[in-house]
Amino acid sequence: MSFSSGSMRGGRTRKFKSEINVVPYIDVMLVLLVIFMVAAPLTNPGVINLPNAAKSTLPPTEYIRIDLRPDTSATLTIAGSKSGKAPTETAANRAALAQKLQAIHADRPELPVMISADKNIKYDEVIQAISEAKKLGIERVGLATK
Repeated sequence: MSFSSGSMRGGRTRKFKSEINVVPYIDVMLVLLVIFMVAAPLTNPGVINLPNAAKSTLPPTEYIRIDLRPDTSATLTIAGSKSGKAPTETAANRAALAQKLQAIHADRPELPVMISADKNIKYDEVIQAISEAKKLGIERVGLATK
């Protein structure tokens, strides 16, 4: 009789099985893959959640209103003017806008600025208008919203 690593049944020797069954691991990985493929489109990284802006406690009664349009033209109006009809000036481009804003600010330096931009305008143009107003020394610059 010979001795082996297995048990003796019916005269045959049995070897130990030294393999790992990977089929359950593949099943788990496929389930995880499906979960991540379904969950990935649900998160949209392109969305910017903007904070809500409350109205200012004391809005100005008189201010310079700048209307920016997508065709690079702009209109300057002194809104809330006590003289009745508000004087309106039109600027063909952003350089002319800066010159006209400087002229109005030189006459009435106490007036704040409210920028009203079309929703199809580039964000950079709005920032440039704010920057020009700040360079002129205008302390209060606001953005008009609906």
